[in-house]
Amino acid sequence: MSQSPRAHAPSGNVAVMPPPPRPSAWTGVALIAVSASAFGAMAIFARAAAASGADIFAMLLFRFFVAAVLLLAWCRLQRVRFPSRRQALGIALMGGIGYVGQSLCYFGALQYAQASLVALLLYLYPVFVTILAAIFLHERLTPVTLGALVLCSLGTALTVGGGQGQPLGMALAVAAALIYSGYIVIGARLTRGVDARATATLVCLAATVSFGMMAAVRTSQGLPLQWPTGTGGWAALAAIAVCSTVVAILTFFAGLQRLGAGRASMLSTLEPVVTVLLAAMLLGETLTAAQLGGGVLILAGVVWLSARGAAATP
Repeated sequence: MSQSPRAHAPSGNVAVMPPPPRPSAWTGVALIAVSASAFGAMAIFARAAAASGADIFAMLLFRFFVAAVLLLAWCRLQRVRFPSRRQALGIALMGGIGYVGQSLCYFGALQYAQASLVALLLYLYPVFVTILAAIFLHERLTPVTLGALVLCSLGTALTVGGGQGQPLGMALAVAAALIYSGYIVIGARLTRGVDARATATLVCLAATVSFGMMAAVRTSQGLPLQWPTGTGGWAALAAIAVCSTVVAILTFFAGLQRLGAGRASMLSTLEPVVTVLLAAMLLGETLTAAQLGGGVLILAGVVWLSARGAAATP
């Protein structure tokens, strides 16, 4: 969708035990774990909604409309300050184009590939962000960055070439990661000084408008939205909007305030793990040995990049 300094023990011959986390830090860990689990469960909810007859456009329109209403109400309640009209327009365009494209690719990938496989490929985005930041924001590529890139590249080769999953589904998952990376890099400039809750609200509002327009065009062409036919499908849609969007966003930002960006981003790697576990338990999905090994390499690269990047932050 998705980050501050973290302390590290001094070097020397004598091992120094870090102090135990403060209560607020433990609260932050719990909040990020909830956020990652909520985001990770979205693929499972999407599969359930699709099985009940909902199409991608109905799912995404419902998701962003409900999320926008709830986030807007929360911002009003918390008296969140919104950016200037010009800055808000830039954020809205970023959400209405970038986040919409990422969501379409991600939900489309779930139609053609296993939820667990899609989740692992989507988590290439931290590496893509690092590469794009080096190209467009002139951030330095360090040996750690290059090492993480090698790990993730090997992991992707194993994951994609490991068997299960149609090529279109895997291509859409990688496209979702690439689009999301561009969204983050552009957002780094557009959202400076803006409350993250206001940004999330504007993005959801813009996405609602975009999907509303798509729905209108498709309906005029004889392709009306397909909604769930059972209560289970509607429950899955509600879970996507409330649990995997609103709760996931708010708990992430609350955890971010307590832990800082480095620790929060590392803990967020729980997200694909949750997806893989839930897909195995609820959907009966299994990964081949090669895909599982590739997923481990991807996550290892992301964790290494996050940990060393956070430690290097002054």
